Order: sequence, then structure tokens, then C-alpha cells
Amino acid sequence: MREYKMRRGEHLEERIPDMEGTIEEYFGSITDSEEHNGSDLFVVEEPDNPVFERIVAGAVAYSGKKDKLAVHFEERPAEDVIAEGNADAAADAVDAKNSFLLEATGRDAKSRRESMKRDVEDKDADVPDA
Repeated sequence: MREYKMRRGEHLEERIPDMEGTIEEYFGSITDSEEHNGSDLFVVEEPDNPVFERIVAGAVAYSGKKDKLAVHFEERPAEDVIAEGNADAAADAVDAKNSFLLEATGRDAKSRRESMKRDVEDKDADVPDA
């Protein structure tokens, strides 16, 4: 499960006031919910795009901090998707993921990658050398 921060000064509930509707718009009907860090996330068991097997997404609330977007995309092996003749679906899946994450966080793929690198570097700096 990956968690994404919003841009400085922005909040998830302002960017996506209807999380359930937005997830359904991008990925398909929500069929269940799942708990993550004390928050209920939405589950799409049968996403519209055949590349995805299952998607879990939603807001994770932290006391004293801004909410974060938590997302987990379970994808089928590329070979299976291509063998079924759904090669175009792979490009559509990437577009759907990136569009959803951009709408939710206000950050493009490059910015999200850089932010995650900084988070990992910050955590590594906290660990003493053995």
C-alpha cells in the first residue's frame, strides 16, 4: 500500500470531495471496504480495466496531520494481458492511475517519484550506521 501526500497547503478532501464517486469513475464499481491504519478504504474487486485485478484506495486520516491518499493497485502479468489481446488496456491503465493520482494529490508522476525518494532518504538518515 502506498501513501501519497498532497501539495503544500492543499488537502485531500478539497481536491476530491467525493472519494467514492471518483474511484468509481476511474476504476469501476466499489464492492467492499478494507481497513488500513485505522481508516476504511474502498475496494474495487473487478475493475473496468482488465489490467487491474483489484484496487484499494481512499483517505487515511492521521491525528494532527493532513490526510494522505492510500492506494494499492493489483495488476495482472503483462504477458497475460497481451496474450488476451488487451495491449491497449495497459496504456489506458497507466493513464487512469496517473490521472487519478494527479487529481488527488496535485502532483505529476515525476513529482510523486521525487517526493517518495526524499521520504526514503529521510528514513535512511534516521537509521544509525552499524
